[in-house]
Amino acid sequence: MEVFEATFIEGLDICSGHEHTYCPDPQRQGAPSPKGSGVLTTADRHSPSIPRPRPEPYPGCPPCQHGAKGTPSLQFPRAASASAVLYPNLAELENYMGLSLSSQEVQQSLPQTPEGASAAVSGPSPGQVVAAVSGNSLGALRAEIKPGVREIHLCKDERGKTGLRLQAIDKGLFVQLVQANTPASLVGLRFGDQILQIDGRDCAGWSTDKAHQVVKKASAEKIVIVVRDRPFQRTITMHKDSTGHVGFVIKKGKIISLVKGSSAARNGLLTNHYVCEVNGQNVIGLKDKEVTEILATAGNVITLTIIPTVIYEHMVKKLSPTLLHHTMDHSIPDV
Repeated sequence: MEVFEATFIEGLDICSGHEHTYCPDPQRQGAPSPKGSGVLTTADRHSPSIPRPRPEPYPGCPPCQHGAKGTPSLQFPRAASASAVLYPNLAELENYMGLSLSSQEVQQSLPQTPEGASAAVSGPSPGQVVAAVSGNSLGALRAEIKPGVREIHLCKDERGKTGLRLQAIDKGLFVQLVQANTPASLVGLRFGDQILQIDGRDCAGWSTDKAHQVVKKASAEKIVIVVRDRPFQRTITMHKDSTGHVGFVIKKGKIISLVKGSSAARNGLLTNHYVCEVNGQNVIGLKDKEVTEILATAGNVITLTIIPTVIYEHMVKKLSPTLLHHTMDHSIPDV
């Protein structure tokens, strides 16, 4: 085993050759020890009031260069070298609990920081996942489709209306229309939300007419509704290019083409889908020019909420374009 030169720390000569014991410098033996100096002299070593560890030397361990034969010496690990060293040392753990893992193998898997570089400002290593810069944009938060179900308490206005129209699709019940400035808009219902229960009654299999009858007969003060957020819809976040475009074309609210290499194409936007929301704001029933104006003023990060054409056409069945344009709630939702 390699023996390294001793280092003097706080009046105590420490030899870094071996482990678990101490060794005074021979040149200091017999020197007087100033009171409270912390220097261990020959007299101190033989004082019964000072405990002295006496472990057995390790097999094959050479004697300390500074102490007398048989005098144990205190070992401290040598200073870290320029190359990275694992702590703790895995030399004795390679076969622990069936694990065969060497320090060299682990070192090869660790990210290396060049000498003098700051890890806090270094870029991501290959293979590392980096959070999207648009992940916390206001539009993405407003458009979020939350998992699970939620319960809302809906009431009726002075005319006995809720401002809610429902549509049955595939044995499920969905929000077809939310009128602006009505109890339905105030509780946060949105186009495409699925209604699971009304006042404790499961809605699966209900027709559209039955659903409207149940709501009509319900209490004006409180209607308890269990809702799942827009299961047919999904959101896609994109970034505008230098010209202010994200790279798609709409016609009567439907996406009909994508620009090759654009943010829309790279982020998975699809044709034959209708745009339901821009940054959480409902745009159903609006003219294409109005939607374009909203996109132009929506900032550099755009989150679209889209729905397949076949589902959308079922959802808006029997609703006139004029009703959608002038009655649908197009307000910007709160976060």
